[in-house]
Amino acid sequence: MIMTRPLRPARVSSFLHRFVLPLAVAAVVLGLAAPRPAEAVRIKDIASFSGVRDNQLVGYGLVIGLGGTGDSRDAFTSDALSNMMERMGVALDPSKLKARNVASVMVTANLPVSAKAGSSIDVTISSIGSATSLQGGVLLQTPLKGIDGKVYALAQGALILGGYTADGAAARTQKNTTTVGSIPGGATVEREVPFSFNTQSELTLHMQIADFSTTQQVAERLNQSLGGNYASAPDISTITIQVPGPYQGNLVPLLASVENLEVTPETRAKVVVDEKTGTIVIGRDVRVARVAVAHGNLQVTVQESTQVSQPGPFSQGQTVASPVTDINTREENRNLNIVEGATLQELVDGLNSIGASPRDLISILKNLKASGAMFADLEVI
Repeated sequence: MIMTRPLRPARVSSFLHRFVLPLAVAAVVLGLAAPRPAEAVRIKDIASFSGVRDNQLVGYGLVIGLGGTGDSRDAFTSDALSNMMERMGVALDPSKLKARNVASVMVTANLPVSAKAGSSIDVTISSIGSATSLQGGVLLQTPLKGIDGKVYALAQGALILGGYTADGAAARTQKNTTTVGSIPGGATVEREVPFSFNTQSELTLHMQIADFSTTQQVAERLNQSLGGNYASAPDISTITIQVPGPYQGNLVPLLASVENLEVTPETRAKVVVDEKTGTIVIGRDVRVARVAVAHGNLQVTVQESTQVSQPGPFSQGQTVASPVTDINTREENRNLNIVEGATLQELVDGLNSIGASPRDLISILKNLKASGAMFADLEVI
């Protein structure tokens, strides 16, 4: 018979520190060091259903109540104001109108396909005349029309601006743009968009990114979830879904389950550079072969000045001004650097080792692509 003695508290603490804690720390470290799988995204974030979209509305209107910052020399504003007053029973001569507190504007809005008559939508108001500010203005009732010429909403209300302007006799200050404003919920829907939603027997899913691998993956994921061969991909960015029998006439539960399915999208390796701002975006799958890169910074400085030669006193000479141009060039001598990248972090470290600025990196990336050492699409915007 083997007798065991209970461990004393001191021995228990020693045992935990010597054996249990190191194992726990090792488990955590191994878990962090393990490769992380690519992140999955919902189908609703990479695709959209055909027909479920916004419709653009536009209309011409007048903003009143401006403190002398309206249209001052635009004849169409005077004509529009005269016509509006005439419809209200007031006859005015457009040539005699000098209402500087009125501005002609274009009113735009997006009408969701699900918007019902009586619901409200946001509108944006933009000046189209010589008005300098719409601050404090009120939009008069403006019909908003669709591409078919029919009126779908009416907009009216006080404007909200994201800036302000103030001026005096000798100074003027302005923050942001004062000729564009908005009215949250400023338009009332009067006509609904005709759309037969629940009567569809086939749904079309449009992929935002055209990629064969991602499209096929989404189709397979849909078939797996629906339990049959209901989804197919006729092209690189389109998936058609045959509505299963239990969902005929009741598509909301089907779309709710489809758009929340998760997939791991595949995209082409791409590098996007913006030469105007010097911005560089490198995708996760970009790879660079082992190459040696040397980049020298050449600076040319041209300085213009004028040298004035004056004659001596009482010499009756003339003052002569001669232009002087001073040109200096400076080129940095830099060594070759080995650049390669099997991962995005290795690529970033290799480019940083060159010590180039973002604008210099744009030239380096172009040359890497031209040499065939960079395995990615290069897009310049």
